[in-house]
Amino acid sequence: MRMQLHTVFLAAALCIGLSAGAQTRIETSNRILSQSPGGEFSVFSSITKYLTLGDAASLSSWFADNLDVTVISSTRNCSRKQAQEILRSFFEANTPRSFQVTHKASESNKKYLIGLLNAGGELFQVTIYATANAGDTYKIQQLNISRQTAY
Repeated sequence: MRMQLHTVFLAAALCIGLSAGAQTRIETSNRILSQSPGGEFSVFSSITKYLTLGDAASLSSWFADNLDVTVISSTRNCSRKQAQEILRSFFEANTPRSFQVTHKASESNKKYLIGLLNAGGELFQVTIYATANAGDTYKIQQLNISRQTAY
């Protein structure tokens, strides 16, 4: 399972432009990021907390004005409000129990995170891609929630 997640992470990192020659920081962790105050990935602290709580309204404050949202097999480019409603519906059907960060990476003004969400008796892989504007305020550009398959 770890090897396959690592492969998925590396493929996704290449898709978002993290090249082998670039100055890139990649970390693998089995601890919940919200328990890691400060640091390079502190931007994900609140985001992971809201995922764990199933708080779509608070999570949406981190959304870009328009973002790509994939939940299970449905993909949409939508507004912040539409994305909030999609996640609210997901959390109502799948009550979160925990969220664990499995991979994270960064490059200049980009942050990337993969984690496992235990919700509604199932495991979901969550992938988040966030970018910073000129004021170093990170906003989620892409959010993907997919069912974790057994291997």
